Amino acid sequence: SGATARPDGTVEYMWSSAAEPPVVRSTSGDVVLDPPGMRAPKSVPVQDVWVEGPGGRIHALVQKPAGAVGPLPTVFEVHGGPTWHDSDSFAAGPAAWVDHGYAVVRVNYRGSTGYGREWTDALKHRVGLIELEDIAAVRRWAVDSGLADPDRLVLAGGSWGGYLTLLGIGTQPDAWAVGLAAVPVADYVTAYHDEMEALKAMDRTLLGGTPEEVPERFAASSPLTYVDQVKAPVYISAGVNDPRCPIRQIDNYVDRLAARGAVHEVYRYDAGHGSLVVDERIKQVALELDFAARHLGAVAGRG
Repeated sequence: SGATARPDGTVEYMWSSAAEPPVVRSTSGDVVLDPPGMRAPKSVPVQDVWVEGPGGRIHALVQKPAGAVGPLPTVFEVHGGPTWHDSDSFAAGPAAWVDHGYAVVRVNYRGSTGYGREWTDALKHRVGLIELEDIAAVRRWAVDSGLADPDRLVLAGGSWGGYLTLLGIGTQPDAWAVGLAAVPVADYVTAYHDEMEALKAMDRTLLGGTPEEVPERFAASSPLTYVDQVKAPVYISAGVNDPRCPIRQIDNYVDRLAARGAVHEVYRYDAGHGSLVVDERIKQVALELDFAARHLGAVAGRG
């Protein structure tokens, strides 16, 4: 994930895999730097899967507990960005889910980087709905292959992944048993008006204009439009000082859930778009694990 040449002609580089936490290695063959503090435990290797989707072949990465036989409770951990991608590198969140007995599926939906310009640029106008078509195709594969228990599917993610989580449990209400959304876009119109100027420009590019110019596109892509269709218990975490996914638009969504008595929990913390404090991140993962366990039933794991 990064490299630099040294004066002696060697190259030092950051290396990890889904199963191995990161270290800095050298072309001399040595590990030259381990991260300080407690070392993350190892996880399990990732399996590459390719699934035919409506826009072409979709790459997904799959992990499951060693020796586990499906169907398993399965977390679809959706990456943010949207111009980003999941890879065979160490990620503590998926590793924690695997430790607790879940399979984890990560989908590099249309809009993800790393698969050519056409794949990335496919995310236009039907924002959110396009990505969810790809996630649905991989979900069908996961169930049909025997990996995933169709009654214990979790849709989860942060930032754009949190947005897709809320949009997914609203537009595909019968597909998901639990939704876990961190720092999400929940009310697209209010988010547009409250967010940073650079993100407004991105939204205009993706949707083809402002909420006033293309209101039907913003409505079709906004989780708030579908909030009354949500059946799954919903957990939302949000930073109260978030400039990217501001708190007011999240409160609008939560108020609608509360008005109809939908099962939901909200965790607000005093930070911005996520937290860099390790103890806070551990707390947030623990809260998500607890919420899922309470609504899916006990799941075997290492604890």
